Amino acid sequence: MSRKPSPVSSAAPAAARSRPQEVRIIGGQWRRSRLPVADRPGLRPTPDRVRETLFNWLASRAGASGGELPQWHCADLFAGTGALGFEAASRGAASVLLCEQDPSLVAQLNATRERLDAQAVQVHRGDGVARLERVAPASLHVVFMDPPFDQRALYARALKAALPALRPDGLIYLEADQAWGEEQLAPLGLGLLRHLRAGAVHAHLLAPLSGA
Repeated sequence: MSRKPSPVSSAAPAAARSRPQEVRIIGGQWRRSRLPVADRPGLRPTPDRVRETLFNWLASRAGASGGELPQWHCADLFAGTGALGFEAASRGAASVLLCEQDPSLVAQLNATRERLDAQAVQVHRGDGVARLERVAPASLHVVFMDPPFDQRALYARALKAALPALRPDGLIYLEADQAWGEEQLAPLGLGLLRHLRAGAVHAHLLAPLSGA
């Protein structure tokens, strides 16, 4: 999960504007396990509703029931709390690469990995896009992308880096503060499969045009 501004109405009470202290894994072997949310400016985990919908989308593409991702290989480029990556591992992913630059968040991700005994999870401290560029070609089933909303240059860079790493049937999850349409995606070789808006969050499921 990336660090992003909290899109709330100025009329909302202070309690509604406060960040969650923890999020929970929704499905799989660690269902209901809680992940801490560090007090970092703009650190906002993907909402439960969006995560649940996303993993149903992915499972339908995998031909699996119950939101499972059996033996999938995944990467989360902007891990933050690790909610997307640990959710994938909980649902049966064979490998999950979590990338994060903030050293305290990296320590938190490693602590969660040890607590859950999440042997399929690898935590990488550093630039997630640069790390993705070193992944074996055509090896990943899904790449999760939730960049900071205020760093728009990261979006195109991350999407371009993901294409060579994806299997022919691979997918990209993109979370942004605005909808991405054909005019933005097609020049990058991507097509839109699904889109969901939840408040200020736009969730996209993308595929290479050859597999969309």
